[in-house]
Amino acid sequence: MGQLNINMTPEFEAAIQRVMRARGLKTKADAVRLAVQEAAERVSPPEATEFSSWIGIARSAPENPNPRFTSDDALWGER
Repeated sequence: MGQLNINMTPEFEAAIQRVMRARGLKTKADAVRLAVQEAAERVSPPEATEFSSWIGIARSAPENPNPRFTSDDALWGER
């Protein structure tokens, strides 16, 4: 894991202390890590998966020329 050293202004350190108290964090490193992670998530939200292009995709596949079952009745009927 990489290491990051930062110089904090008194105002920034007070803000980190507020985050630590609000979130129940024990170290400044945890508070900074959490703040950066949350900021990164806000900047680039996860992309939604688009499934609309999948509609009808099975119809483009060729049919089986030698099907094992000739109908749904043959598939689900008694053996």
